[in-house]
Amino acid sequence: MTFTHTPADHPLLQSHEADALRAVTEFAREVVAPGAAERDSIEKGQIDWATIRQGHSIGLLRMPLPREIGGLGLGQLALALVLEELAAADPGMALVFGATGLFQTPLLVCGDARLQERYLSPFLGEEPVLACNAVAEERNGTDLVLPQQAPYAQDMTSARRSGDEYLLNGTKRYITNAPFATYATVMANLEGAPGSTGLTCFVTELEQDGVQRGEIHDKVGYRTAPAGELIFADARVPAANVIGDESGGWDLNVAIGNLTRVTCAAVATGIARHALERAIAWCGERRQGGRLLYEHQMSARKLADMAARVSASRTLYLDAATKADNLLPTPAYEPAVAKLVADRAAIDNADAAMALIGAQAFQRGDGMDRVLRDAYGPRIYEGTPEALALVITDELFDVPGVR
Repeated sequence: MTFTHTPADHPLLQSHEADALRAVTEFAREVVAPGAAERDSIEKGQIDWATIRQGHSIGLLRMPLPREIGGLGLGQLALALVLEELAAADPGMALVFGATGLFQTPLLVCGDARLQERYLSPFLGEEPVLACNAVAEERNGTDLVLPQQAPYAQDMTSARRSGDEYLLNGTKRYITNAPFATYATVMANLEGAPGSTGLTCFVTELEQDGVQRGEIHDKVGYRTAPAGELIFADARVPAANVIGDESGGWDLNVAIGNLTRVTCAAVATGIARHALERAIAWCGERRQGGRLLYEHQMSARKLADMAARVSASRTLYLDAATKADNLLPTPAYEPAVAKLVADRAAIDNADAAMALIGAQAFQRGDGMDRVLRDAYGPRIYEGTPEALALVITDELFDVPGVR
């Protein structure tokens, strides 16, 4: 039996989603994967526009947008399967497209037709447009994703009302696509509100006075997806660009976080799967003691554990995605569990593949070093294991006042 994955065969996909997945699978395997090593070696702050343009041509910068306006109309299940395929080829490329979708999600959730018309239509044009979701800060991690910790946020990016505008001041860090994004959804705290208790979401144009692109981060992994700082100094945002209400950022952040953990789990599963595929290829050719490596008991156990991790991770994220597509509000428990398991699977599978392949994997030209470095990315963004544990236990104990 060959270990294969055919996402378009999933029985819950609609026909247009299955067609999109077939196109993405071909793109990931024929275009994205061959260039992964080269993209990993480029200097920080560069981006592969040629591959992004090819992805844009098959709809990867408009995946969640409704088909009625020219989007792919992918639900959470299809979107997660797409991102697994991209991540198995190059998780950084999955982040480039995924981060743009993360900008689009609040606009889709809010239902504001005027904001949707203005800020979603650019993604339907011939030229690719990137966007980002600016939440993270230097001193604020879980204080921005766990409502019960909101009072303890420090030096938050602030928003001060001035007539029919808001003035944003502060610095966002570690923002995927920030060096090249045209638009951002920015989480800022209303001036005077303690910590981050006044969290409010703003749609912001980045090519304007008052917005500066700061440091480009020299990341260990995911080097395909540039990340950096966005610095706001009295950046003017129309009051009409508030998504939802003032201080409504918390509910929006929680809802979007639950959705995003599903796709993050899919990305981690893609990394774990890639490590497994590398190990299978090696163990099916390499001989030790007169037998193929997979015929040795110790190697067989490693491969079996790796395969089980991929299957378990995929099962969990597909279950979470199905619930996200069919339940309101989006549940918190299933996405958090899926991400917790998949994040660990990516690291453990990368480690196991390194052990099985041995000295060859320790060579720079082999590519396993990239897989190992990329494997640590998912456990950081959209909730570390420790943050996810708080989400999960809050659900287990039905803690009031934190949703």
